[in-house]
Amino acid sequence: MGEGLDEGRWVKGKKELLLWETRIENRIVRLYNGYTMRMPTAYLEGEKLPRVIFSIKASGHQEILALMKKAYEMGAWSFDLPSSKHLESFKELKHFTDDETLIGLGHLDAEEGASFFGRPLHQFESKVVSTIKRNIIPPQIHHLFSGPKTSEIFTQKETDRISFDTLRFEKALSRFDPQLSPFLLLGEKYSDWLLALGRIDLLKEMVEKVRGKSFIPIFSGQWATFILPKAKPLDVAAFAVPINKRWSYFDLTHACDRIKKFDKPVISLNPLADGQLLREAEEAFLFLFEGLKIHSAIVEVASEEEVKRIFAALEKIPSLIPPRKA
Repeated sequence: MGEGLDEGRWVKGKKELLLWETRIENRIVRLYNGYTMRMPTAYLEGEKLPRVIFSIKASGHQEILALMKKAYEMGAWSFDLPSSKHLESFKELKHFTDDETLIGLGHLDAEEGASFFGRPLHQFESKVVSTIKRNIIPPQIHHLFSGPKTSEIFTQKETDRISFDTLRFEKALSRFDPQLSPFLLLGEKYSDWLLALGRIDLLKEMVEKVRGKSFIPIFSGQWATFILPKAKPLDVAAFAVPINKRWSYFDLTHACDRIKKFDKPVISLNPLADGQLLREAEEAFLFLFEGLKIHSAIVEVASEEEVKRIFAALEKIPSLIPPRKA
């Protein structure tokens, strides 16, 4: 069956998942359609995390689950869970396979933990954006901050009255199980916005709640050059930001320099630039893993063929640079 695959076992899940499994250098290797697929592995706070995590780009539950199954059969064992449909599909996959090594990465929006006079902060989104544009963002890139237009802004006194919404945050957090998704991406766009408003204290409370429920928090933001220095004091395992060889918010060169000098693990979001780099995935991953020395990458895939392309690219990089210790 190929080098290193003479000793192993057939693994059959509960719903027609059948593959050959063995171990090479302490890593699970699966044989799928005649190809050996290896997934390079790293660690965050002592927990295993693959260097590439798949994020299924599909809208329906059955489509998400079907592609998760295909990716799993090819060797994937970690999936990004950006929506409730992804979470439910992942739970079903876990049930099908009965594979204890299978893990997910849940998403928790920082907005879930912020309120203004008892109302969710997203109800004041246009005012938040206007305040940030007025006080933080250079005029030449205002167009990059979408949202309803308003001339209203938060005064400093109002900004100080944005509070941590414990009940709403804990309710959102209760959707996840650390046994299924030990890592939790906390933030999204509201992490950038709360930092821009000077309210890192709210993010610290959210991180504390996440850790209190036995999750390993990963801070997720959009603007790398802004959030990496601002969010560095947070007690998180890693920082996830959009970065690839073509672009980053808002200056690629500056973002790359910032990441190279950053002394904590960085995870790449959108490493293939919305699929534009799929045909040159090997070069895209070399840029990230060797050039920027990122820890891991979360890659969107929309088909079985795209999953195969990702694995084929990884197979051509046998010596991924070891990530920074976390």
